[in-house]
Amino acid sequence: MKIFIIILSVIALGLIAFNATKIDTNNPFDGESALALITILAALCAVVLLQILRISKRIEAESKKNK
Repeated sequence: MKIFIIILSVIALGLIAFNATKIDTNNPFDGESALALITILAALCAVVLLQILRISKRIEAESKKNK
């Protein structure tokens, strides 16, 4: 599960980097730039959710170890 979370996090970070290159700094909320911003926001949400999952699995393992 840990490797799966890491792989998905790397993919999401790659999407963020790729879409950051697609943003037009002169007009960031028009056309393809808006789509890139939405995709960056979605990838950031995915990274946050994956990190929450990772931390919850670590807490679960610690609570099982302490029993």
